[in-house]
Amino acid sequence: MKKKYEASTAENHVEIVNIAGLEARVKDHMSNEKGAFGYIRGGAEDEYTMKENTAAFNKAKIMPRVLQGIDHADLSTNLWDIALKTPIIESPSAAQGLAHANGEKDTAKGVAAAGSIFSMSTYGSTSLEDGAAAAPDAPQFFQLYMSKDDKFNEFLINKAVKAGVKAIVLTVDSTLGGYREEDVINKFQFPLPMPNLAAYSEGDGEGKGIGEIYAAAKQGIVPSDIQKIKDMSGLPVIVKGIQSPDDADLAIEFGADGIWVSNHGGRQLDGAPASFDILPDIADRVDKRVPVIFDSGVRRGEHVFKALASGADLVAVGRPIIYGLNLGGAQGVTDVIEHLNMELSITMQLAGTKTINDVKNTDLYY
Repeated sequence: MKKKYEASTAENHVEIVNIAGLEARVKDHMSNEKGAFGYIRGGAEDEYTMKENTAAFNKAKIMPRVLQGIDHADLSTNLWDIALKTPIIESPSAAQGLAHANGEKDTAKGVAAAGSIFSMSTYGSTSLEDGAAAAPDAPQFFQLYMSKDDKFNEFLINKAVKAGVKAIVLTVDSTLGGYREEDVINKFQFPLPMPNLAAYSEGDGEGKGIGEIYAAAKQGIVPSDIQKIKDMSGLPVIVKGIQSPDDADLAIEFGADGIWVSNHGGRQLDGAPASFDILPDIADRVDKRVPVIFDSGVRRGEHVFKALASGADLVAVGRPIIYGLNLGGAQGVTDVIEHLNMELSITMQLAGTKTINDVKNTDLYY
């Protein structure tokens, strides 16, 4: 008889000294069955870009200001008319049921408790409806992996609109999966169904590998697809996976309401630059026409500070939140964000910046 995949059911505070230390704890905590940990942790090919994503932050230096009368830091900010307690949001991540039995439902609760934004993935282990119901009063986004089937795209977007999401995150850097060798070695296949797929057709993703999942993806995404998604949804569209100033310009020209600078956490094109290295040039080109969201490699509050000072309006984290989910459920997710908030608050006060706008107006030194 085939053994059912068993994910964590932990519900507790997670003691955190630093975010980087969570990875080893999760490796020990997760069932190694079916290569689930490798899928969450791994990057493409030699993982050069994945490693550079974090290392790149060390190239920028914060020149602290003193005598500024800063006795505490204020982390509150906003995106459009969405008030947030922190500039740190969740980066959409697929198949969170691998990490915890409650999957995206607990992530949504944990992110909401931190006063931030949760994004449901097309390839989530939880349905859009259940994810929204888990935190009904909190802002949520929907991350769309465009399908070759426009009817499926419209089906998903209609579900997202009914669920009350505030924006569509159109991911454009993943028309096929990167070559992730850990998944090859583990012969990784998704051991759990993906309800958003199952609601449309008989296929639910269970038992399929990465290549099979991406086989349905639209491999020729073009700029006009941005307006197509806007027309389908009536919602703002944030274009995720921008790694070039020219592409940022192009996306805005064709209607993007936000630019999300990301190399997918080093999971797609290995050999691409670290996201932090390209953030300043993209932010300069955007020139505040639309909000800029940033992810990839963030492991410290100091990294959040540097990203904001380099032109980001919000900073997203992916793997650390999944690690918190595995170790503590919804509370673990909140604990990860609050730990980063704590580090960011210390960095802000020691740097002489009181507000997020002050951070954005801080010059970094290279």
